[in-house]
Amino acid sequence: MAEKKAQGQVNIELSEEISEGIYSNLAIISHSHSEFVVDFIRMMPNLPKAKVKARVILTPQHAKRLLKALAENVKKFEGQFGKIDEPNVPAYPNMNFNTPPAQA
Repeated sequence: MAEKKAQGQVNIELSEEISEGIYSNLAIISHSHSEFVVDFIRMMPNLPKAKVKARVILTPQHAKRLLKALAENVKKFEGQFGKIDEPNVPAYPNMNFNTPPAQA
């Protein structure tokens, strides 16, 4: 017998490559009247360039849903593990990692 799907249920496939995820320690968000663009960036010590590792483009409606979903998940996380520390973080974090410059 054919399997019936519940109304509104979505079947999502996650490839092995995507399931590994990417590490990002900086995100830059820009927008136009019709979309939000979120660039996830990885900055590494002693490297002159940071690289965009992923770009996600969202409609304004989806951006607002993502904002709400992140807020709900942060609240749940803090309820389970305690408050997330934010010690006077500037708008653009200092990413020099306080390491000496590389020498060849």
